[in-house]
Amino acid sequence: MELLSVVYRYYRWPFIGVMVLSLASAALGIGAIAFINRRLIENVGGPMGVLPEFLGVILALLVVTLASQLALTLLGHHFVFGLRGRLVKRILDTDIERLERLGSAELLTSLSSDVRNITIAFVRLPELVQGIILTIGSALYLGWLSPSLLLVTSLWVAITIIGGSLLVSRVYRHLARVREAEERLYRDYESVIHGRKELALNRGRARRLFEESFIGNARDYRDQVVRADTYHLSAVNWSNIMMLGAIGIVFFLANGLGWATTGVAATYSLTLLFLRTPLLQAVGALPTLLSAQVAFNKLHQLQLAEHDDAFHIQEALPGDWQTLSLENVCFQYGTSDVGRGVGGEVGGEVGGKAGREGFRVGPIDLVLRRGELVFLIGGNGSGKSTLARLLTGLYRPESGEIHLDGKPVSDEQLCAWRQRFSAVFTDFHQFDQLIGQDGGQADPRLVEDWLEYLAMREKLHFDGQRVTNPELSQGQRKRLALLMAVAEQRDILLLDEWAADQDPQFRRVFYRDLLPRLQQMGKTILAISHDDHYFQHADRLLEMRNGKLFELTGALRDEVSLDAVARLDKI
Repeated sequence: MELLSVVYRYYRWPFIGVMVLSLASAALGIGAIAFINRRLIENVGGPMGVLPEFLGVILALLVVTLASQLALTLLGHHFVFGLRGRLVKRILDTDIERLERLGSAELLTSLSSDVRNITIAFVRLPELVQGIILTIGSALYLGWLSPSLLLVTSLWVAITIIGGSLLVSRVYRHLARVREAEERLYRDYESVIHGRKELALNRGRARRLFEESFIGNARDYRDQVVRADTYHLSAVNWSNIMMLGAIGIVFFLANGLGWATTGVAATYSLTLLFLRTPLLQAVGALPTLLSAQVAFNKLHQLQLAEHDDAFHIQEALPGDWQTLSLENVCFQYGTSDVGRGVGGEVGGEVGGKAGREGFRVGPIDLVLRRGELVFLIGGNGSGKSTLARLLTGLYRPESGEIHLDGKPVSDEQLCAWRQRFSAVFTDFHQFDQLIGQDGGQADPRLVEDWLEYLAMREKLHFDGQRVTNPELSQGQRKRLALLMAVAEQRDILLLDEWAADQDPQFRRVFYRDLLPRLQQMGKTILAISHDDHYFQHADRLLEMRNGKLFELTGALRDEVSLDAVARLDKI
């Protein structure tokens, strides 16, 4: 089982220690039964003389059992901590393409539901182990008392286990379906939370989402859980009744057929009663272990990067570069990517030919020179954001090369390549912590200056370098994102439709004041924009059209600068 291999790999010796304590607890339990049989049942003449010894055995059983449970609890918390940390680190190390293909719902389900199921299984695992050990130890002891009774009892217990296993196999089948239904529910939760404004405006859409999607998925989840619980409870009750039946069989064979003495029958009955709880716990633990296996299967299907403790933060490629370029770079989305609108561009292609085959960008040849201000225009679905991800190294080209000063950038250098870029994407995430160069503290003077330039001095409140009031308008959030990008002090700045959410006055400030100021700081800027009134401020004007890149110069650039929107309508 996967859980055992993970535990053995990361927590070998602590888990062995817990298992030793569990075995000691099981041994003391069997020892207590043997003591009761030898000293309290057979030697009934002077029970008061053995009372201190019996209390000593019980006290030792209490201490060892409590120690094993506490050790397991402590190890369980460390296990959960490590499991979550490894999963998050693997997500951080996985290519953006893969994460976007998976979608946030599937990742969140793994981080919550799968981790929870694995955690519960880890806690229940010793119950299964202890139940097996107690059963084997008790069988050896009972075989020493009466081999014939042991044979019949073993057959009875075997029938019990087989019947329970058949029921548990049905539990596993329904638990797998529960996991799939839970993933669909997470997608509905995302729609309810992220689409709350649109759903508030359109109650018809809200009703359809609730009745046609959520209710169906919630009902399927409920039904699968009910079926899984039904088979689980059937397995538990089957085991319980069969163990009680075993006691009746033992007394019938002992007293009715004379196979053993009444004392031996009493010891058998006492042992079976003692075993009933561990066996029921073992049967009860099986569904959680099966759920953990389902969770591990789902984690494998994510195909995340292999775990690596280190971040391997590479220094940015040489700072005295003069040109960076894409040469014959091509990239194509798979059909599954297109269906989810991956990359921010592909959604516009769904339903057309590109939606069936996967949107393709390239071949692209692009050279950016140090200190340039370049504008990129193009219609929806033309490939602008995809080009931005290729340029920043977030997407790996399927063919072609990235060059720095004419030298190709290898896959091993891609992380270092990314360290040259700061970006504000259209779907940016708003962080609340200012980070400076190389992940250190941001330059306070630089931050103060740009708070003034961005007209955010009175809008933002700080605790050190952490923003304490991130509840801002969309335009203000983008200003904060630009402040954070500037604070990183990187050479190249990518701004994807940054001015789209600014008011007309500040949009003018952005093009006429902020972009030139960034150039004066030595930054190379690629700005995706449709603001044709400000195209004259760019050193160069590029256009994406159906996945191809063109540079607009001369009269063509002048024409586009006069009415870019009319040109886009013709594409």
